[in-house]
Amino acid sequence: MEFVYLDKRVAVCVKPVGVLSTDEPGGMPSLVRQALGDEHACVRTVHRLDRAVGGLMVFARSAYAAAELSRQIREGQFEKEYLAVVHGAPTRSRGRMEDLLRRDSREHKTYVTDTPGKDVRPAALEYETLESRDGLSLVRVRLLTGRTHQIRCQFASRGLPLVGDRKYGARSQPCGVALWSHKIRFIHPESGEKMEFIQNKPDIYPFNMFSGEY
Repeated sequence: MEFVYLDKRVAVCVKPVGVLSTDEPGGMPSLVRQALGDEHACVRTVHRLDRAVGGLMVFARSAYAAAELSRQIREGQFEKEYLAVVHGAPTRSRGRMEDLLRRDSREHKTYVTDTPGKDVRPAALEYETLESRDGLSLVRVRLLTGRTHQIRCQFASRGLPLVGDRKYGARSQPCGVALWSHKIRFIHPESGEKMEFIQNKPDIYPFNMFSGEY
């Protein structure tokens, strides 16, 4: 377990690809407790990453911290940026995507829809293309909402599936889903200090096709 920051209220960690975010055997809270050497430690998930996605996550270490971080998420004070590698290149080098998303729990998949409904939620993100080469593009994404599979679904709906994301139409590649939790900003629940953490893209395909640090 790699801790980027740790105190008595919060733990900022690098989640490995393939590990669940939720509190169950083998999930991130369980692994954080093991790393702390206390199987009864309070470690609470306040936001999630898909199992197939790695990078920065913040965990609360008290009920108060969990409530305060959850409030920040609801009110848009908790900011998350990702790096993604997509097939193709967006038409505009930077922009905003806004859609209605429908979650199909039976298929474990999210769809863009034009029809409002019970399981339909608005979704928005901002993006910037950082580099393009060999038919792929490295894109920085700032989430404005936190819907399940939001980035994967919104880019795929525009013909830009993430590399390795076969669930959303990418062709077969020797890698997992090319999405990385890159930057997190929040207000410390106890001190009120503005916190920012950055974890550069991993040195694996397809991220290592792009030379810059962001």
